[in-house]
This record gives sequence, structure tokens and C-alpha cells, in this order.
Amino acid sequence: MLRGGCLCGAVRYALTGPLRDVHHCHCSVCRRAHGTPFSTFARVAAADFRLETGADRVRAYRSSPPVERTFCAVCGARLTFRVDGMPAVLWVSLGTVDGDPGVRPGAHVFVASKAPWHEISDDLPRHPAYGPIQE
Repeated sequence: MLRGGCLCGAVRYALTGPLRDVHHCHCSVCRRAHGTPFSTFARVAAADFRLETGADRVRAYRSSPPVERTFCAVCGARLTFRVDGMPAVLWVSLGTVDGDPGVRPGAHVFVASKAPWHEISDDLPRHPAYGPIQE
């Protein structure tokens, strides 16, 4: 089991299933939401994500028609996102996981909209939009 939470500690969660499909997302929405050149997410079964504390502090924001993101209302830490039509799947911001999650990013996605001032310097596959989901 993995655990994680927000910056201020108000929100804590547990992950009881495996993390999959880890990627660095360079889309303009992730860049703005995180204030970074990219964000790193891992896919988990929604049933394997459990809030342990701070459910009353979690806020949701619909960043685009199909995507809802969650964050801590106290510190603003970005926690998850989900896509309409995929209720069984949740993506967790890997930076909020405690310690080593035991998985590594497998690709860069939405590189067609990456920050022009950021150069990707690794050999991971690069996809102009979303890449293939790994099972």
C-alpha cells in the first residue's frame, strides 16, 4: 500500500492497488495547474484510491469539459484528475505520493503543446497528444 497527501498535510490518501501508465504531461492545462513545465501522473483504479483524512478540504475543478481535477483547499496541492466516461480510473499526481512509488514515467504526452522554454532531455517516448495506455 502506498500513501500520500498534500503539502500542508490536511489531505491524506491511501492507494491499495498498482500504479500504471505513468507519464509526464506537457499540456497547457497541467502546466498552468502545477506552475511547472510538466506534471507527472500515474493511473490507478478509482476503487484503489481512498481518502484517509481531509475529505472536507478537497475541492474539484473542471479544467476542461471532460476533465475534473482535485486539489487541497488549504495549500492548493494538485491531487488527482479524472476523465468523464472513465469512472473506474483516476490519475494521481505522482509528486504527492510519499517516498518511492516503485514506478517510473514511461512517456511524455502532449509534447505538441510543451513549454517553449523547456527542453526534454531524456530518451522516453514522446507523443504529440495522449500516448497509448499501457496495461
